Amino acid sequence: MAQVFVYGTLKRGQPNHQVMLDGTNGSSAFQGRGRTVEPYPLVIAGQHNIPHLLNLPGRGHCVAGEIYAVDDQMLQFLDEFEGCPDMYQRTLVRIEVLEWEGERSAPEETPAADRIVQCFVYSTATYLPEWVHLPYHDSYDSQGEHGLRYNPRENR
Repeated sequence: MAQVFVYGTLKRGQPNHQVMLDGTNGSSAFQGRGRTVEPYPLVIAGQHNIPHLLNLPGRGHCVAGEIYAVDDQMLQFLDEFEGCPDMYQRTLVRIEVLEWEGERSAPEETPAADRIVQCFVYSTATYLPEWVHLPYHDSYDSQGEHGLRYNPRENR
């Protein structure tokens, strides 16, 4: 099982979360909440108001999200769903655990709050230059105060 950190529309309560629950895509289990150790620019961009984590470590904010354990089938599905490697690239990022609900094989392997775990994240190095100048967010909610409503895939 791999660990994946989601910060956008795949989080619970967000428009694409159902793909994380669909067993035909593979297996995923919510493990906890966390935030990136390093700051990154999280922007909402494009005609569909999609959240993008720009692969510019050291800029922006420490970004909040959720940690999932996923099997190889789900990881492959997420690669396709996220348009990897063209739209997003899957990279390893250090995540600070804020709350943990997940299970591990041994109690000593369960990260306590304030522990650091390595997770895959879908960030992008392939973005329009003007995106660097968009507002940076520390968390994403499709109904957030930013007023930029996400346009779901089924409406495009």
